[in-house]
Amino acid sequence: MLIFWTFLIAALLGYIVGHYVIPNRQLRKALQDVRQQCALALDEGNKGVYKTMVTEDGKSSELVVEVRELAITKTGQVKVEYLSAQYRNPEFRTRKGDALLKEVRDLLGEYLPLNEIEWYEQTDRHERIKKYLDSLDLINHKLFR
Repeated sequence: MLIFWTFLIAALLGYIVGHYVIPNRQLRKALQDVRQQCALALDEGNKGVYKTMVTEDGKSSELVVEVRELAITKTGQVKVEYLSAQYRNPEFRTRKGDALLKEVRDLLGEYLPLNEIEWYEQTDRHERIKKYLDSLDLINHKLFR
């Protein structure tokens, strides 16, 4: 009889752990991961494109640089991080990758004029992410009071 009750209690505890405790832990971890990814997407900052003409030895090419805003000064300058760069005329210069980014950093400097950067529109994306985060908070509150 003792074996029967032990088996019954173990089965009941196994059912509770398997159907309630473990899925809740996995759901909490998944919600935490999604919340972190959304926060990273919101914190990535403004990105944009800066275009300029570069002339050297009678040759010229348009330089297109993708930048990320780090800070804005009071004088209308933007401290930027260079994400990618390319010349429209590939024969103008043949550097690529990190060498090209170093060249662009040396050529343009760390600060660019605010009004010459074409910023990507991210307000819609940020609003959707904020609504999604609010819905995650509601789900989290309803499930794990």
